[in-house]
Amino acid sequence: MDLCKHRADCGGCIYQGIPYEEQLQLKAKEVLRHFKDNLVTYDRFLGIEGSPTRYAYRNKMEYTFGDEVKDGEMTLGLHKQGRYMSIITTGQCQIVDPDFNRVLEATLTFCKEHEYSFYHKKSHKGLLRHLILRKGEHTCELLINMVTSTQQPFDGTSYVSLIEGLDLNNQVVGILHTENDNLSDSVVCDKLNILKGRAYYNEELLGLKFRVSAFSFFQTNVQAVERLYTEALSLIPDLSGKTVFDLYSGTGTITQTAALRAKKAIGIELVEEAVETARTSAELNGLTNCTFIAGDVLKVLDGLTDKPDVIILDPPRSGVHPKALEKILNYGVKEIVYISCNPKTLAQNLATAMLFGYRTDTLKAYDNFPFTKHIEALALLVKE
Repeated sequence: MDLCKHRADCGGCIYQGIPYEEQLQLKAKEVLRHFKDNLVTYDRFLGIEGSPTRYAYRNKMEYTFGDEVKDGEMTLGLHKQGRYMSIITTGQCQIVDPDFNRVLEATLTFCKEHEYSFYHKKSHKGLLRHLILRKGEHTCELLINMVTSTQQPFDGTSYVSLIEGLDLNNQVVGILHTENDNLSDSVVCDKLNILKGRAYYNEELLGLKFRVSAFSFFQTNVQAVERLYTEALSLIPDLSGKTVFDLYSGTGTITQTAALRAKKAIGIELVEEAVETARTSAELNGLTNCTFIAGDVLKVLDGLTDKPDVIILDPPRSGVHPKALEKILNYGVKEIVYISCNPKTLAQNLATAMLFGYRTDTLKAYDNFPFTKHIEALALLVKE
């Protein structure tokens, strides 16, 4: 495939033009550098695994309305590299499904024809804020969410007609309109209007069914994460009769996968909507040995009477908070599986784990986001 048209302005795919094998080696070295910097040793490094697909792998994109130059033509896409206030239209992005590009271009044309204004981050005036697209990789279901302020009316009926007239490969299962008058640039849902269909899409992962709501987190590269989760659980071959704590469990994907083999699995997640999604999915999958708790890991652990035999960690990029990490390590379980989207904070956390008598038995890196700077890593910690 030719180099991306947006590579000069978009800061997302920093490895455009570099042979893929070289990209993998650069990322593997980055992981090992953080371990060296933090004096973390490991018994074995299994290298880095490439993504099953290098293009059209992202199942979610959050686009922003704006302009590239002040008072210029309205744009819809991503922030320009090094210029937060500038938005470039990314209608030919290579790492998303082609349908995303089609919906983006059609939406931008629609909004220009209706002479809608975009929301200015400084003046806090204007209508259009974001366009969020989500897709079920295995179900081919598409969810479209327009995010606006309430400063002007938005013609939802005409927008539905526009989407229905597009020639798309995936099935549009929901067209949504989110009202957001929050001053911050993040997407806040003050009110969710379902223009047509439903406010969730279905996904399948490792033979399990998941109902992903409009704002709940779900893994971005499904094919890659299926392999990652499979290998993560293979590090603990015998889960029978064991209680598993899945901390920072998101929508409960790995919790439910572990529950298929374990006596009991408990997922703890801060985001309430993600927990509700996890509970719904567990019901769909007929799993009765799963429990999902909404709350901060640091606080929830204090109220649990269950004791874990195995702990799985999959924290956000900031890693595990030091106080929460201390509580986790004090359980003294024999095995901890740590899945990380940030090798730097992973290495920092594992340096602390060494002080509690844990060693890193196995380390492996994954390129789940080809061409970008992001790296996933998997580590098995064993209590000495």
